[in-house]
Amino acid sequence: MSLDARLLEILACPVEKGPLYYFESGVSGGDGGFLFCPACRRRYEVRDDIPVMLLDEATTLSEAEADAVLARATELGLQPTFTP
Repeated sequence: MSLDARLLEILACPVEKGPLYYFESGVSGGDGGFLFCPACRRRYEVRDDIPVMLLDEATTLSEAEADAVLARATELGLQPTFTP
């Protein structure tokens, strides 16, 4: 199952307040889906179709990891949650 499109339209990074990229479960190459903020390189897990937007639960990716995630988003044709 994926996140509701209306929810995705309003989701923003709690740190940067900028757009996120949503990787659905199974599409991202991992077990669950996640949201990714390119500005701060944080990855927010989606558990049971609920985005976990807590900083304590987020993972900050290295620059190389973030670049790989953005490349994957481009490859999949993903769009950010909104355009600033």
